Amino acid sequence: MNYMYKKSLSKKALIKRIAMYSGMTLAVIVIVVFIGLFIQGYRFDSNEGRIEQYAMLQFNSNPAGANVSVSSKSINIQTPNKATVPAGKYDISMSKTDYETWTKTVDVKSGTLVWLNYALLVPKVLTVEPIVSFPEVSQTLESPEGHYILAKNRSDAPIFNLIDINSGTTKTTELTIPASVYSEATTVGLTHNFSIDKWDLGGRYVLIRHVYGDKSEWLVLDTQDANLTKNITRLFDFAISSISFSGTSGNIFYALGGNDIRKIDLSSETISRPLVSGVTSFSIFNSSVISYIGVGTTGANQQVVGLYRDGDDNPYVIQTIDKTDNLPINVSVARYFSQYYIAISDGKKVNILSGSYPISASDSSSLKILTSFTVDEVIQNLSFSPTGQHILVQSGVYFASYNLEYQSLSSSIVAGNGTTSPLKWLNDNYLWSDRDGSLRIFEFDGLNVHVINSVVAGQTVILTSNGRYLYSFNQSGTGYQLQRVRMILP
Repeated sequence: MNYMYKKSLSKKALIKRIAMYSGMTLAVIVIVVFIGLFIQGYRFDSNEGRIEQYAMLQFNSNPAGANVSVSSKSINIQTPNKATVPAGKYDISMSKTDYETWTKTVDVKSGTLVWLNYALLVPKVLTVEPIVSFPEVSQTLESPEGHYILAKNRSDAPIFNLIDINSGTTKTTELTIPASVYSEATTVGLTHNFSIDKWDLGGRYVLIRHVYGDKSEWLVLDTQDANLTKNITRLFDFAISSISFSGTSGNIFYALGGNDIRKIDLSSETISRPLVSGVTSFSIFNSSVISYIGVGTTGANQQVVGLYRDGDDNPYVIQTIDKTDNLPINVSVARYFSQYYIAISDGKKVNILSGSYPISASDSSSLKILTSFTVDEVIQNLSFSPTGQHILVQSGVYFASYNLEYQSLSSSIVAGNGTTSPLKWLNDNYLWSDRDGSLRIFEFDGLNVHVINSVVAGQTVILTSNGRYLYSFNQSGTGYQLQRVRMILP
C-alpha cells in the first residue's frame, strides 16, 4: 500500500512537472511570437478589436530636440525618435522654440518605414552677417565638400580668391596664375577671359577655362600654390571642348575633343586613343564612370546614351533613341545602396534603370528599367541628389522629383518672379533657388519653403556640413560681400 501510494504521488508530480514545463514553453513561444509581431509593427487596434500591422515613422531634425506632433496631437517625444501609427494619412509637425514649425502630410501604409529625418528648422529671426567684401565678383564655385569657395573678381584677370569656410572663422587667400602659364599674356589689345569650370573631388585643384581672342585653353589651378598651375592645352595638340577630373591627383582627366573622349595624364604627358567616339556631351560619376550622349551608327537622327568605365575596352550603349524632334536628351548616374541608377530623359519622359555596372559591352542583363514616368514640361535639366535618393528634373519654373526610396513622383513651381536658373541641391533633401534675388530653400517636393536673405543671382550657396551656417553672396555698399546666416542658434 505504501509503495503504491508513493508511485501514485510520483506519477502526479511528473504530470505536474510536464504541465508546468509545457506551460512555460507555451508562454515563451507566445512571448517570442508577440515580440516578433511587435517588432514587425503589429498592434492591437482597440477601436476595431483586431491586431493590425502599423507603420513606423522615424523623426529627426536639425537642430535636434524638436517636439513632434501627429495630426495635431503631441506624442511626447523629441527628435531624434520614432513612433508607430496605423495606416492612414497624417499631418506631421516638428516644433522648437525660436524656430519655424516644420510640417508635412504623409500617407503611410501598413508595414512600412517612413523616414522624416531631414527636417531643417529655420530660425524665426534670421540675421545676415557680412564676412568678407570684394570690389567685384563675377563667378563663384564651392568645393565638393563645401570647405572652400573659389571667387573670381574680374573675369579678364587671372586673379582668384580662395575662401576657407571650414571653421567659424573664414580665411581668404589671393591666388594669381603666373603670366608664363597662360598664352599671349603680354599681347597688347588682346581680350582675356578666365572662368571657373569645376573642382576635383579632393577639393584642391580647379579647372580654369582661358579664352583669349578667338582661341581657348584649359588650365588646372593648384589652390595650395598657384605657381604650380599647369596648362593642359599647351601640352597636347588636342582641341578640348570639355574636360573633367578623374581622381584627386590633379593630373588625370577625361577630355572631349571633336567627338572623341580621351584620357589625359599630365604627369606622364600622355594622351590615350579615342575611348568613345561620336560623343556630343559627357559627365563623370565617382571619378571613373563616364555617361555620355552621342550619335548613333545610322546618323544624326539616331542618338545613343552610353557608359564607359575606366579600363573598359569599349563603351556600353544603354539606350538608342531614334529622334524625329529636337527635344533635349539628358542623362545622370548615381549609386544608391550598392546599386547603380541611371536616369535618362527624352523630352517629357524619364526612364530609370537600375542594377550593376555591365561587365562587358555586350552585357544587356545587368541594367534593367526600374520605372518610367512623364512630367508636364520638356525637361531641360536632370540630376540626382548627392546620395542618389532623389531624381530632379526641371524646365524653367517647373520642377519634379522622383524618390527612389518610395518610388513616388512630386512636382512643384519655383516661387518668385523673373528668370529661373537651374536648381541646385543644398543637401540630399533640400534645394535652393535665387530667383528674383531672394535665396529660397525648400524640400525636394517643393514644400517647407523659406526665404532666407537677398543674394546676387548666379553665385554659389553653401550650407555647412554641420548645418550651422548658410553662406551666400550679395551686393554691398562698396561692391560685393560673402555673407552668412546662422541656422542653428547658440
